[in-house]
Amino acid sequence: MGRRIVASIKIVMVEPEIPGNTGNIIRLCANTGTELHLVGPLGFFLDNREMIRAGLDYKEFCSLRKYVDWDEFWKKESPNIDQCYAFTTKAKRSAFDIKKLEKEAWLFFGAESKGLSGPQKKMFYEKHLLRIPMVRESRSLNLSNSVAVVLYKFLQVNRFVNGVNKLI
Repeated sequence: MGRRIVASIKIVMVEPEIPGNTGNIIRLCANTGTELHLVGPLGFFLDNREMIRAGLDYKEFCSLRKYVDWDEFWKKESPNIDQCYAFTTKAKRSAFDIKKLEKEAWLFFGAESKGLSGPQKKMFYEKHLLRIPMVRESRSLNLSNSVAVVLYKFLQVNRFVNGVNKLI
């Protein structure tokens, strides 16, 4: 029987606009041992009262990295595109189709009002453009809810281990 590779799951928020959502996601990432990458421009300052209120004191427990823009993120992180997943309501494939992970999984989410841009989505393989199942007439879920749903699905696939952190 082969040795199981434990993947490291990372959240990438591209141009988030609502501080409360980002605060909720900081709290989520702190509680799951998930790295959070914020790609600017951000629609608020990181010391925003609403963000701090939503994130409580979890910011100090979250592995958080901030980038000025999309280009700086790719230059500094250079994630393997095979391990990148982008979430959009326009995707054909469901996030719940994912059955296994490799060494890393980078999960990309766009701004609340517009999602990822067309050129940003084109960077990803079609099979790595994913959606969350919803009724046909729906537009979208709240961003922090979407991140939570997807992160826990990927953690479940990874048997609730994120890098070296086993969730209890």
